[in-house]
Amino acid sequence: MTYEFDAPLWRWSARTDAWFFVSVPPEISDEILDVAGPVARGFGSLRVEVEVGPTVWRTSIFPGDSGYALPVKKAVRTANDAEVDDVLHVRLTVLDA
Repeated sequence: MTYEFDAPLWRWSARTDAWFFVSVPPEISDEILDVAGPVARGFGSLRVEVEVGPTVWRTSIFPGDSGYALPVKKAVRTANDAEVDDVLHVRLTVLDA
């Protein structure tokens, strides 16, 4: 399952020092949950491969109140010159399906 979407980068309010995320849109989150939810790992996480600009990496998405959250590490933010509120184009492939 591969999805593409645009979403703003945000900083987690509980840990403003280092945790940055992009929210997976609700309609995509719902579809991912329907298909891959039964194989979710700890904390409901799912393994994914992600592409943002020139950067490709593997991580996990985590369920939240309004859908899944995708962590965006510093190397990705730096490679894409991305700061909080910048809109990123994300290509996300769910590996746990």
